[in-house]
Amino acid sequence: MQSIININSLSKVYDSGHEALKSIDLEIRQGEILALLGPNGAGKTTLISAICGLVSASSGSITVDGHDIVKDYRITRELIGLVPQELTLGAFDTVWNAVSFSRGLFGNKPDPAYIEHLLKTLSLWDKKDNELRQLSGGMKRRVLIAKALSHEPRILFLDEPTAGVDVELRQDMWKLVRQLNEDGVTIILTTHYIEEAEEIADRVGIINQGELLLVDDKQCLVQKLGKKQLFIELMQPIDQLPTELAAYNLEASEDGGKLTYTYDADGERTGITALLQALNEAGILLKDMNTRQTSLEDIFVRLVSSR
Repeated sequence: MQSIININSLSKVYDSGHEALKSIDLEIRQGEILALLGPNGAGKTTLISAICGLVSASSGSITVDGHDIVKDYRITRELIGLVPQELTLGAFDTVWNAVSFSRGLFGNKPDPAYIEHLLKTLSLWDKKDNELRQLSGGMKRRVLIAKALSHEPRILFLDEPTAGVDVELRQDMWKLVRQLNEDGVTIILTTHYIEEAEEIADRVGIINQGELLLVDDKQCLVQKLGKKQLFIELMQPIDQLPTELAAYNLEASEDGGKLTYTYDADGERTGITALLQALNEAGILLKDMNTRQTSLEDIFVRLVSSR
Protein backbone atom coordinates (compact mmCIF):
# COMPACT_ATOMS: atom_id res chain seq x y z
CA MET A 1 0.00 0.00 0.00
CA GLN A 2 1.32 3.46 -0.94
CA SER A 3 2.42 5.72 1.91
CA ILE A 4 0.94 9.20 2.29
CA ILE A 5 2.99 10.42 5.28
CA ASN A 6 6.67 9.71 5.88
CA ILE A 7 8.42 10.67 9.12
CA ASN A 8 12.17 10.29 9.43
CA SER A 9 14.28 10.69 12.61
CA LEU A 10 11.79 13.18 14.08
CA SER A 11 12.79 14.66 17.44
CA LYS A 12 11.36 17.46 19.54
CA VAL A 13 13.10 19.04 22.53
CA TYR A 14 11.33 21.94 24.23
CA ASP A 15 13.15 24.95 25.70
CA SER A 16 12.69 23.42 29.15
CA GLY A 17 14.87 20.52 28.05
CA HIS A 18 11.97 18.05 27.91
CA GLU A 19 12.49 15.57 25.06
CA ALA A 20 8.95 15.01 23.83
CA LEU A 21 9.85 12.97 20.74
CA LYS A 22 12.91 10.76 20.33
CA SER A 23 13.97 10.02 16.74
CA ILE A 24 10.57 8.85 15.46
CA ASP A 25 10.43 6.91 12.18
CA LEU A 26 6.94 6.22 10.86
CA GLU A 27 5.27 5.54 7.53
CA ILE A 28 1.52 6.08 7.35
CA ARG A 29 -0.24 4.25 4.53
CA GLN A 30 -2.78 5.88 2.28
CA GLY A 31 -6.33 4.90 3.18
CA GLU A 32 -5.56 3.21 6.50
CA ILE A 33 -6.79 3.81 10.03
CA LEU A 34 -3.79 4.13 12.34
CA ALA A 35 -4.24 4.33 16.10
CA LEU A 36 -1.42 5.87 18.14
CA LEU A 37 -1.80 4.32 21.56
CA GLY A 38 -0.07 5.54 24.69
CA PRO A 39 -0.56 6.90 28.20
CA ASN A 40 -1.05 10.60 28.93
CA GLY A 41 2.16 12.53 28.27
CA ALA A 42 3.56 9.86 25.94
CA GLY A 43 4.08 12.30 23.04
CA LYS A 44 1.01 11.49 20.93
CA THR A 45 -0.25 15.07 20.63
CA THR A 46 3.24 16.44 20.01
CA LEU A 47 3.69 13.97 17.16
CA ILE A 48 0.49 14.85 15.32
CA SER A 49 1.03 18.57 16.02
CA ALA A 50 4.42 18.29 14.33
CA ILE A 51 2.87 16.58 11.29
CA CYS A 52 0.18 19.25 11.09
CA GLY A 53 2.77 22.04 11.30
CA LEU A 54 1.64 23.34 14.69
CA VAL A 55 4.88 22.37 16.45
CA SER A 56 8.35 22.86 14.94
CA ALA A 57 10.51 19.77 15.07
CA SER A 58 13.99 20.01 16.56
CA SER A 59 15.35 17.61 13.94
CA GLY A 60 14.16 15.17 11.31
CA SER A 61 11.79 15.51 8.37
CA ILE A 62 8.11 14.99 7.53
CA THR A 63 6.58 14.69 4.08
CA VAL A 64 2.87 14.53 3.26
CA ASP A 65 2.02 13.05 -0.14
CA GLY A 66 5.62 13.72 -1.13
CA HIS A 67 5.60 17.36 -0.01
CA ASP A 68 7.85 18.66 2.77
CA ILE A 69 5.71 20.19 5.53
CA VAL A 70 8.09 23.15 5.93
CA LYS A 71 8.90 24.00 2.32
CA ASP A 72 5.44 23.17 0.96
CA TYR A 73 3.40 24.04 4.03
CA ARG A 74 0.44 25.49 2.08
CA ILE A 75 0.01 22.27 0.10
CA THR A 76 0.42 19.93 3.08
CA ARG A 77 -1.97 21.85 5.30
CA GLU A 78 -4.65 21.70 2.63
CA LEU A 79 -4.30 17.92 2.62
CA ILE A 80 -4.80 17.64 6.39
CA GLY A 81 -7.74 18.09 8.72
CA LEU A 82 -7.19 18.17 12.48
CA VAL A 83 -9.70 17.63 15.26
CA PRO A 84 -8.01 18.83 18.47
CA GLN A 85 -8.63 17.33 21.87
CA GLU A 86 -9.80 20.62 23.38
CA LEU A 87 -13.24 21.99 22.52
CA THR A 88 -11.91 25.23 21.01
CA LEU A 89 -15.00 26.93 19.58
CA GLY A 90 -16.49 30.38 19.67
CA ALA A 91 -19.69 30.99 21.58
CA PHE A 92 -21.98 33.07 19.40
CA ASP A 93 -21.29 31.81 15.89
CA THR A 94 -23.78 29.39 14.34
CA VAL A 95 -22.85 25.87 13.32
CA TRP A 96 -23.35 26.69 9.63
CA ASN A 97 -21.22 29.85 9.74
CA ALA A 98 -18.43 28.21 11.75
CA VAL A 99 -18.06 25.31 9.31
CA SER A 100 -18.40 27.52 6.23
CA PHE A 101 -15.78 29.93 7.57
CA SER A 102 -13.32 27.07 8.14
CA ARG A 103 -13.73 26.04 4.51
CA GLY A 104 -12.93 29.59 3.39
CA LEU A 105 -9.76 29.70 5.46
CA PHE A 106 -8.19 27.22 3.06
CA GLY A 107 -9.18 29.26 0.01
CA ASN A 108 -11.96 26.91 -1.04
CA LYS A 109 -14.91 28.36 -2.88
CA PRO A 110 -18.26 28.30 -1.06
CA ASP A 111 -20.09 25.00 -1.53
CA PRO A 112 -23.39 25.01 0.39
CA ALA A 113 -24.30 21.56 -0.97
CA TYR A 114 -21.13 20.02 0.48
CA ILE A 115 -21.59 21.77 3.84
CA GLU A 116 -25.17 20.49 3.96
CA HIS A 117 -24.00 16.95 3.19
CA LEU A 118 -21.30 17.22 5.86
CA LEU A 119 -23.67 18.45 8.56
CA LYS A 120 -26.21 15.76 7.72
CA THR A 121 -23.51 13.08 7.87
CA LEU A 122 -22.51 14.30 11.33
CA SER A 123 -26.15 14.56 12.56
CA LEU A 124 -25.77 18.34 12.84
CA TRP A 125 -28.24 19.47 10.19
CA ASP A 126 -31.01 20.23 12.67
CA LYS A 127 -28.50 22.30 14.67
CA LYS A 128 -27.18 24.33 11.72
CA ASP A 129 -28.71 27.60 12.94
CA ASN A 130 -27.89 27.04 16.61
CA GLU A 131 -25.21 29.13 18.28
CA LEU A 132 -22.24 27.03 19.40
CA ARG A 133 -22.80 27.97 23.03
CA GLN A 134 -26.15 26.19 22.89
CA LEU A 135 -24.63 22.82 21.99
CA SER A 136 -23.74 19.90 24.24
CA GLY A 137 -20.15 18.75 24.55
CA GLY A 138 -20.78 15.85 22.18
CA MET A 139 -22.32 18.12 19.54
CA LYS A 140 -19.42 20.56 19.85
CA ARG A 141 -17.03 17.70 19.14
CA ARG A 142 -19.03 16.89 16.00
CA VAL A 143 -18.71 20.54 14.94
CA LEU A 144 -14.93 20.28 15.34
CA ILE A 145 -14.96 17.29 13.01
CA ALA A 146 -17.11 19.21 10.50
CA LYS A 147 -14.67 22.15 10.60
CA ALA A 148 -11.75 19.77 10.06
CA LEU A 149 -13.50 18.20 7.06
CA SER A 150 -14.86 21.45 5.62
CA HIS A 151 -12.02 21.84 3.08
CA GLU A 152 -12.27 18.17 2.00
CA PRO A 153 -8.87 16.93 3.26
CA ARG A 154 -7.44 13.53 2.34
CA ILE A 155 -6.02 12.99 5.82
CA LEU A 156 -7.81 13.42 9.13
CA PHE A 157 -6.14 13.56 12.53
CA LEU A 158 -8.31 12.90 15.59
CA ASP A 159 -6.59 13.77 18.88
CA GLU A 160 -8.32 11.82 21.67
CA PRO A 161 -11.66 12.07 19.81
CA THR A 162 -13.76 10.39 22.50
CA ALA A 163 -12.13 11.85 25.61
CA GLY A 164 -14.86 12.73 28.07
CA VAL A 165 -17.78 11.57 25.91
CA ASP A 166 -20.36 8.97 26.86
CA VAL A 167 -20.44 5.41 25.56
CA GLU A 168 -23.24 6.05 23.04
CA LEU A 169 -21.43 8.97 21.44
CA ARG A 170 -18.20 6.97 21.39
CA GLN A 171 -19.95 4.26 19.36
CA ASP A 172 -21.28 6.92 16.98
CA MET A 173 -17.77 8.30 16.58
CA TRP A 174 -16.42 4.88 15.64
CA LYS A 175 -19.15 4.50 12.98
CA LEU A 176 -18.28 7.94 11.61
CA VAL A 177 -14.57 7.11 11.42
CA ARG A 178 -15.31 3.94 9.46
CA GLN A 179 -17.59 5.83 7.08
CA LEU A 180 -14.97 8.51 6.42
CA ASN A 181 -12.35 5.83 5.85
CA GLU A 182 -14.61 4.05 3.36
CA ASP A 183 -14.85 7.38 1.52
CA GLY A 184 -11.06 7.32 1.10
CA VAL A 185 -9.91 9.47 4.02
CA THR A 186 -6.75 8.34 5.80
CA ILE A 187 -7.44 8.42 9.55
CA ILE A 188 -4.87 8.84 12.33
CA LEU A 189 -6.25 8.91 15.85
CA THR A 190 -4.53 9.20 19.19
CA THR A 191 -6.07 7.49 22.17
CA HIS A 192 -5.38 5.93 25.52
CA TYR A 193 -8.57 3.87 25.23
CA ILE A 194 -7.22 0.50 24.15
CA GLU A 195 -10.66 -0.72 23.09
CA GLU A 196 -10.77 2.05 20.47
CA ALA A 197 -7.59 0.78 18.85
CA GLU A 198 -8.90 -2.78 18.90
CA GLU A 199 -12.28 -1.72 17.54
CA ILE A 200 -11.42 0.36 14.49
CA ALA A 201 -7.69 0.50 13.68
CA ASP A 202 -5.96 -1.33 10.83
CA ARG A 203 -2.59 -0.73 12.44
CA VAL A 204 -1.54 0.22 15.94
CA GLY A 205 1.46 2.25 17.05
CA ILE A 206 2.45 2.21 20.70
CA ILE A 207 4.23 5.32 21.95
CA ASN A 208 5.64 5.99 25.41
CA GLN A 209 7.98 8.65 26.79
CA GLY A 210 8.51 10.06 23.31
CA GLU A 211 9.56 6.74 21.78
CA LEU A 212 7.63 4.81 19.17
CA LEU A 213 7.94 1.31 20.61
CA LEU A 214 6.40 -0.47 17.64
CA VAL A 215 3.94 -0.17 14.77
CA ASP A 216 2.23 -3.18 13.27
CA ASP A 217 -1.01 -4.53 11.87
CA LYS A 218 -3.36 -5.12 14.75
CA GLN A 219 -3.80 -8.83 14.20
CA CYS A 220 -0.11 -9.43 13.48
CA LEU A 221 0.76 -7.61 16.67
CA VAL A 222 -1.37 -9.90 18.78
CA GLN A 223 -0.09 -12.97 16.95
CA LYS A 224 3.59 -12.05 17.23
CA LEU A 225 3.65 -10.71 20.78
CA GLY A 226 0.60 -12.41 22.20
CA LYS A 227 0.33 -15.68 24.00
CA LYS A 228 -2.55 -17.98 24.75
CA GLN A 229 -3.52 -19.14 28.18
CA LEU A 230 -5.27 -22.33 29.18
CA PHE A 231 -7.34 -21.99 32.35
CA ILE A 232 -7.94 -25.28 34.16
CA GLU A 233 -10.54 -25.61 36.91
CA LEU A 234 -9.91 -28.57 39.22
CA MET A 235 -12.40 -30.93 40.80
CA GLN A 236 -10.55 -30.60 44.11
CA PRO A 237 -8.16 -27.80 45.18
CA ILE A 238 -4.50 -28.75 45.65
CA ASP A 239 -2.11 -27.49 48.31
CA GLN A 240 0.92 -27.52 46.04
CA LEU A 241 1.89 -28.59 42.54
CA PRO A 242 3.54 -32.01 42.19
CA THR A 243 7.22 -31.78 41.23
CA GLU A 244 6.59 -33.64 37.97
CA LEU A 245 4.53 -30.62 36.77
CA ALA A 246 7.29 -28.06 37.43
CA ALA A 247 8.41 -28.02 33.77
CA TYR A 248 5.06 -26.54 32.67
CA ASN A 249 5.44 -23.32 34.73
CA LEU A 250 1.86 -23.55 35.90
CA GLU A 251 0.36 -20.76 38.00
CA ALA A 252 -2.03 -21.85 40.74
CA SER A 253 -4.77 -19.66 42.15
CA GLU A 254 -4.63 -18.68 45.81
CA ASP A 255 -7.24 -21.27 46.76
CA GLY A 256 -5.54 -23.98 44.68
CA GLY A 257 -8.68 -24.58 42.66
CA LYS A 258 -7.44 -23.27 39.30
CA LEU A 259 -4.30 -23.61 37.19
CA THR A 260 -3.12 -21.33 34.40
CA TYR A 261 -0.87 -22.56 31.59
CA THR A 262 0.66 -20.03 29.15
CA TYR A 263 1.82 -21.23 25.73
CA ASP A 264 2.73 -20.09 22.23
CA ALA A 265 -0.24 -20.78 19.99
CA ASP A 266 1.94 -20.53 16.86
CA GLY A 267 4.55 -22.99 18.08
CA GLU A 268 4.88 -26.44 16.56
CA ARG A 269 3.77 -27.94 19.86
CA THR A 270 1.66 -26.24 22.49
CA GLY A 271 2.40 -28.83 25.17
CA ILE A 272 -1.27 -29.08 26.12
CA THR A 273 -1.59 -32.80 25.37
CA ALA A 274 1.49 -33.61 27.45
CA LEU A 275 0.25 -31.38 30.26
CA LEU A 276 -3.16 -33.05 30.41
CA GLN A 277 -1.50 -36.45 30.47
CA ALA A 278 0.82 -35.32 33.27
CA LEU A 279 -2.13 -34.02 35.29
CA ASN A 280 -3.93 -37.31 34.85
CA GLU A 281 -0.86 -39.29 35.93
CA ALA A 282 -0.56 -37.05 39.00
CA GLY A 283 -4.16 -37.91 39.94
CA ILE A 284 -5.43 -34.35 39.46
CA LEU A 285 -9.00 -34.38 38.15
CA LEU A 286 -10.25 -31.59 35.89
CA LYS A 287 -13.63 -29.91 36.14
CA ASP A 288 -13.46 -27.42 33.25
CA MET A 289 -11.05 -25.77 30.80
CA ASN A 290 -11.06 -22.67 28.60
CA THR A 291 -8.52 -20.62 26.67
CA ARG A 292 -7.93 -16.89 26.21
CA GLN A 293 -5.82 -15.06 23.62
CA THR A 294 -3.61 -12.26 24.91
CA SER A 295 -5.32 -8.95 24.16
CA LEU A 296 -3.90 -5.70 22.84
CA GLU A 297 -4.24 -4.36 26.37
CA ASP A 298 -1.97 -7.11 27.72
CA ILE A 299 0.64 -6.27 25.07
CA PHE A 300 0.35 -2.54 25.73
CA VAL A 301 0.80 -2.93 29.48
CA ARG A 302 3.76 -5.25 28.98
CA LEU A 303 5.55 -2.88 26.59
CA VAL A 304 4.91 0.31 28.57
CA SER A 305 5.78 -1.18 31.96
CA SER A 306 9.07 -2.54 30.59
CA ARG A 307 10.33 0.98 29.85
